[in-house]
Amino acid sequence: RFLQKEEDIIGKDGAIKMAKISNSPFTEDWLPIKQILNGMIQLDTGEYVTGVKVHPRNIFIVDQGLQNAIIGNLRNFYNSISFEFWLIIADRPADIGLYLSNLQILYNNTDSPIQKKLIMEDINKANMFMSAEYNVVDTEYFILFKEKRMELIQKNLHTLISGLANSGLNSNQVSNDDLRMILDNFLNGGVHTTFGTVMS
Repeated sequence: RFLQKEEDIIGKDGAIKMAKISNSPFTEDWLPIKQILNGMIQLDTGEYVTGVKVHPRNIFIVDQGLQNAIIGNLRNFYNSISFEFWLIIADRPADIGLYLSNLQILYNNTDSPIQKKLIMEDINKANMFMSAEYNVVDTEYFILFKEKRMELIQKNLHTLISGLANSGLNSNQVSNDDLRMILDNFLNGGVHTTFGTVMS
């Protein structure tokens, strides 16, 4: 719906191909995305992109035997997946607003000058980490796949969630916000935008 004209393009094999050219200045107008709804990206082709968000777990603080078991279970899980999938690692700007609010309430409710000083040091440190100089982010992990049939989407989601649970990892279906953040990361080179989302 964003395409205004067609131009002849000569391919590598010398054949003339018809290519649709968009005059839109917006990157999202070039993407084959119809909408983002119910934790799925609906494509113009009728296919859906969805998946799971994997909750990170630091396996290096457990004993070697458990580490090996988790890695072995993950290997078996990946090898058992019978559909095409993508492993995505994306950075989301860390949000410690709630933590800062709690510190401020604690500061206001404290009478001791020593405690006030310590709390204020924590508030200043938190504000420093939130500055552009430090660019503190949460790293998030996703497994995404593409499918057209809704019954297969539900089956694949169940396969991923249960397989990860058997490997000792918690996961849940991606949200609309997760998908917008992933698109924002890819389209803006990981630079966080403050003027709005890429896809509404």
